[in-house]
Amino acid sequence: MAPHDTTAPRVRLTYQALIACAKINPVSTLLKRTLIGIVTLVVLVAAGTIIYTKFINQADDEFSQDDVNERLDATTTTGEGGAGGSIAPSGDGVDGIWTIGGDSEVGYRVDETINGVGTTANGRTKAITGSLSLTGTIAEEADFTVDMTTFTSSDSRRDGQFDGRIMEVDEFPTAQFVLTEPIDFQQIPTDSGSVTVNATGDLTLHGVTKSVTFELTATFKNGRIGILGQIPVVFADYDLENPSFATVTTEDNGLLEFVLVLDRT
Repeated sequence: MAPHDTTAPRVRLTYQALIACAKINPVSTLLKRTLIGIVTLVVLVAAGTIIYTKFINQADDEFSQDDVNERLDATTTTGEGGAGGSIAPSGDGVDGIWTIGGDSEVGYRVDETINGVGTTANGRTKAITGSLSLTGTIAEEADFTVDMTTFTSSDSRRDGQFDGRIMEVDEFPTAQFVLTEPIDFQQIPTDSGSVTVNATGDLTLHGVTKSVTFELTATFKNGRIGILGQIPVVFADYDLENPSFATVTTEDNGLLEFVLVLDRT
């Protein structure tokens, strides 16, 4: 009698198991497709975020002294929307009323995070009016107004948020700064020279007025005055809604930055 072959059934069972495993399981397939879809979505969101923050959202560099010098080198001025003409300061020194020129610009800067990637949001406007009164080295009065409805950035969706729920420009169309303490520049700068001082005044933003003190640099060049500065703004101080929205998270503060170019009137 031939010995009993114990391997054949084991082989058949193993083969049957392989056949069973090879059969398509609808639940496993659905789970696999779902996981692949989730991973693909995450990759696409991450890639889209990087592309937006690094290539599409091109924030302007902060205003610098180079911006001031470039604008002071201009040979014409428009004043507060007036016609262009040559700059012709009258007399010596800087005494008199100095009016905002067309090269002036104000902007905002806010650090934000989009899906964990850091970037900067900024917008700017040239719709500024106002003047500065100087006697000797003393700035006695200054009053500047910005049209908040004219700010633009690199993203129209951001502009919509800025105009709407954040700044509510329909209700608060302007911002204003009024000097409340005289500024003593100590000296009249030589041509192309600069002086850095502190300024104190009332900033009205979103209908709320707060006293602010900040550093500014004044430059006298080509018969014009250029002023460079930044004013830190904490949103809650001005009843401003935090700009955070959906996947965009911002700090609770930002900067108002400005380059003012003034011409004697």
